[in-house]
Amino acid sequence: QVQLVESGGGLVQAGGSLRLSCATSGRTFSGSPMGWFRQAPGKEREFVAAIRWSGNNMYYATFLKGRFTISRDNAKNMVHLQMNSLKPEDTAIYYCAAAAGKLWGPFVTGPNTYNYWGQGTQVTVSS
Repeated sequence: QVQLVESGGGLVQAGGSLRLSCATSGRTFSGSPMGWFRQAPGKEREFVAAIRWSGNNMYYATFLKGRFTISRDNAKNMVHLQMNSLKPEDTAIYYCAAAAGKLWGPFVTGPNTYNYWGQGTQVTVSS
């Protein structure tokens, strides 16, 4: 059974940092892109960041403006999201996602690219 388990969420003050991690099990995602999405209350799920298997190519949501960094450790089957300069509007449930396929392109910013999802981790940023 494939599982993606996020961790690292919590409550932080505006301007602070958090590092989210996603551990995968049940299969390897060799060659596959992975991503992070988030969903705030009353809003649709939105793209945050995606990373290619090699770790050399990433996409980021334009609203991030360099505050977040996605990375992956393929040896440990993990993907991370370093979040700096957090703002109250970053408050959301953050989801890790993994694709079954191995293609890479702008379409990885869309949720339909991904076949596997974690249960989410809550990030709350206080003002």
